[in-house]
Amino acid sequence: MKQYTPQWIAACALCLGLSLSAYGQDATYTAEQCREMALKNNTLIKNAKNNVTGAEQTRKEAFTNYFPSISATGMGFNADKGVAKLAIAEGMEFSLMKNGIVAGVTAVQPVFAGGQIVNGNKLAKVGVEVSRLQLEQSENEVELTAEQYFWQVVSLQEKMNTVCAVDTMLQRLCKDVNAAVSAGVTTRNDLLQVQLKQNEIASTRINLDNGIAVCKMLLAQYIGADNTGFSLVADIPEEALPASPEELYRNPATSLGLTPEYRLLQKNVEANKLQQRMAVGKNLPTVGVGVGYMYHDLLDNDRSFGMVFASVSVPLSGWWGGSHAIKKQKMQVRNAENDLTDKSELLIIRMQKAWNDVEDAYKQLGIARKSIEQSTENLRLNNEYYRAGTTTMSDLLNAQTLYQQSRDGYVDAYATYQLKKLEYLQATGR
Repeated sequence: MKQYTPQWIAACALCLGLSLSAYGQDATYTAEQCREMALKNNTLIKNAKNNVTGAEQTRKEAFTNYFPSISATGMGFNADKGVAKLAIAEGMEFSLMKNGIVAGVTAVQPVFAGGQIVNGNKLAKVGVEVSRLQLEQSENEVELTAEQYFWQVVSLQEKMNTVCAVDTMLQRLCKDVNAAVSAGVTTRNDLLQVQLKQNEIASTRINLDNGIAVCKMLLAQYIGADNTGFSLVADIPEEALPASPEELYRNPATSLGLTPEYRLLQKNVEANKLQQRMAVGKNLPTVGVGVGYMYHDLLDNDRSFGMVFASVSVPLSGWWGGSHAIKKQKMQVRNAENDLTDKSELLIIRMQKAWNDVEDAYKQLGIARKSIEQSTENLRLNNEYYRAGTTTMSDLLNAQTLYQQSRDGYVDAYATYQLKKLEYLQATGR
């Protein structure tokens, strides 16, 4: 009767669990699909879109200042004595307007307001453009985070595949060593080393299972997936390296104007200049024309009449404090211009660093690819040497460890390369 080791039973149970889990999966996502879902469902994007809508409403509100302002007033009163007193002759006095009603409607059209209305509308338009640029920034952030979560899951899944492959090799090795011990060809110490390695692999599997479950929950929450019963598809070439990233390079000076960060800096300068004009406008005369319709019943005699009028308001004493406000706003404009110059240089440095990271990640990927080739050949040779009795079990297990580490390193390097490419594309406004 065939004897089943505890390790063999645990491996079968795990494979069965993985099979059932795969059977329950109801969706398959690529990295691009995860980014698209995040852009559609993530809360950060929803809030940024709401901010754009709010800015649009502010612009529409500012536009209403071009139209006449209409107001209606009304008042009724009943005094304990007449408001006015009239003496016709000595001893003959009358009190007038003990009660009455006054009402009216006026419409005032601003003719000149020191540019406050025009500049206020321009400022509201800038606010809309700023909110859209901030939405673009949020989209970049969400895409990058979704990509990070995606590759975290893929990396752990690929490491699980490597662990399964190593476990399969250990099962075969354990069977061979067990037979060799029974035949007296080798010592039981070799068998114990294999079993300890199997225990280590089993522990690694548990950690990977937990890591995959947590990362899939994070990804599902971020992209708005209904559950974690999905699988991820990533094309990780092992036969050859991906194409060189040289075609992605773009001159930083050319790309600067395409980035939302640079355009936000420009809008900040524009907004501060408009605020300076509005500060000046607050200290200029305001002119308006209007029409009105009035009604009163003050002398027990109904009276209604229409009128046209003009108003001029000159803030004479306001110039004292207003001049300081204008000077302060000029300083704000200079600060915004300084920020534009300084942070533009930092954005160019950021682009160059992002490109350096892409090149470094690609080189690291090449090194990791060579490590897989070397560790695979090293494992093959140690297997042959052990069967020939010219090497120890420890050397063979070390070779298997190096093989596992090289494959894990390649997956991590590939994930890093994909993320660095996305970071560079975003840094150059793409």
